[in-house]
Amino acid sequence: MPKRIIFMGTPLFAVPILKSLYQNGYPISVVYTQPPQKSQRGQKINKSPIQGISETLNIDFRTPNTLNDNDEEYKFIKDLNADLAIVVAYGQIIPKKYLNLTKKGFINVHGSILPKWRGAAPIQRSIMNLDNEIGISIMKISEKLDSGPVCNNYKIKIDQHHNAQEISEKLSLLAAEKILDNIDDIFENKVKFVDQDHSRATYAKKINKNEGRINWNDNAQSILGKINGLFPVPGAYFNFNGERYKILKAEIGNGLGKIGEVLNDKLEVACSNNQSIKVLEIQRQGKKSQKIDEFKLGSQIKKGSVISNA
Repeated sequence: MPKRIIFMGTPLFAVPILKSLYQNGYPISVVYTQPPQKSQRGQKINKSPIQGISETLNIDFRTPNTLNDNDEEYKFIKDLNADLAIVVAYGQIIPKKYLNLTKKGFINVHGSILPKWRGAAPIQRSIMNLDNEIGISIMKISEKLDSGPVCNNYKIKIDQHHNAQEISEKLSLLAAEKILDNIDDIFENKVKFVDQDHSRATYAKKINKNEGRINWNDNAQSILGKINGLFPVPGAYFNFNGERYKILKAEIGNGLGKIGEVLNDKLEVACSNNQSIKVLEIQRQGKKSQKIDEFKLGSQIKKGSVISNA
């Protein structure tokens, strides 16, 4: 009798994993994803990336606002009598009563090396924390957030040239490859789930837009970690003459000057510890992104300007 798999996911990170399962013949009975959202400006309806790929692949999908106290969805999943549920950044907590509705439980693909960085923004927090490595963990979902036993984790290196978008893509492709062997082992009862060391847990809370404000009193490594960790959204930014500028790409320099001083016409800004940040790509509020050579031609931010932390 063929296996029945439920897939739950929402963002672009989850798309390669769902595609990998489909292309390798794993039977996806139904996909759950977050409902379409209205854009902030106008009334355009934005489907989740997982809804889009489900439609393309002609896989049945469901978009409930919540699973809590939702008798219809509970009955649907129960009647499906599925073998396994795979959850990848679904965006909802799976209620405890659902977790026994599949024969092999609910498996989560999480973008960190658990127990480090449980929670909503593990990739961003890892980069902002200047971690040297990150990974994915394959875990069994339990009642508490990202605290279930882990069967495997897979690691990659991070350096100061990687931003959150690039790391997310790398981890997503890694997960798309590794999930296949893990599913096979789960179905064949070859996998061993090991409890996490909860005393070592750290939490990756949701990113607040205000966290993107750059403090030039910080050292260059921390500022670059913020720039890379918050790319592409919400982005790391500074204010100058009442306008906001988002730094999209930068590197560390060794220019000397007072904190926040623009050291040359290529927008190198002094920070602490006798270091500086060389801006390589920037976006002025309401404008398109620009390489620094293009930006400097019409910019009011000149050598000798001082960018405050206000």
